[in-house]
Amino acid sequence: MTEQAPPADVASLSFEQARDELVRVVSELEQGAPTLEQSLALWERGEALAARCEEWLLGAKRRLEAARAAGGEA
Repeated sequence: MTEQAPPADVASLSFEQARDELVRVVSELEQGAPTLEQSLALWERGEALAARCEEWLLGAKRRLEAARAAGGEA
């Protein structure tokens, strides 16, 4: 991981922000981090980002289901 500002709290990220950062993390892992510690930190960040994306997607699914139920599923 290159020296940057501290990463944002995962819980505060939008779906798009979490997805984009997850893509960057996966790319860095594929390239190979210089140390095991950095690899582990990237992996942990990636896991948190993936969980955040899943939260957003599950929330969207619940909203769609609620909208369908309220609309009487024509």
